[in-house]
Amino acid sequence: MTSLSISPITVTIVEGDITVQDVEAIVNAANNMLWMGSGVAGAIRKRGGSAIEREAMAQGPIAKGESVVTSAGTLPMRCVIHAAVMGVTLRTNADLIGRATRSALERARERHLSSIAFPALGTGVGGFPIGECANVMLQAVRDHVASGETPLREVRFVLFGREAYETFAAAIANGL
Repeated sequence: MTSLSISPITVTIVEGDITVQDVEAIVNAANNMLWMGSGVAGAIRKRGGSAIEREAMAQGPIAKGESVVTSAGTLPMRCVIHAAVMGVTLRTNADLIGRATRSALERARERHLSSIAFPALGTGVGGFPIGECANVMLQAVRDHVASGETPLREVRFVLFGREAYETFAAAIANGL
């Protein structure tokens, strides 16, 4: 585990399973139609139940870069934030990743959440490079803190695989 303080938030980088994190919300790397396919979305649906997908799809479609909130089904957190980091083509870019990250952070602010866990948005089926993703998402957290008061105290990045973990950890170590 690696961490960085961006007062008042602690940014934590862990390798693991996002569906078992001890946080108030987890973020789903969603498409703008909000159906849950494979990767992080599939794991959330499998562990939390299909009601999460039904709740999400009832709120869609949404604009790419936006997000919606659902219950967490049978998962141990309060809610799931579905950040539309891609359209139905399942492709993404730095702008969409940044907007989706900021939108998810704003949903957390609106719900007075103190902790949130993100996957590396867009790096699975979206095919976006992990190093660029780390830079974009960490900058979005910095921008969120700079934008004003936030109830968040922890932003956790839960990475799948050692390479992803080491890439995010290096981004923190390099002062991002």
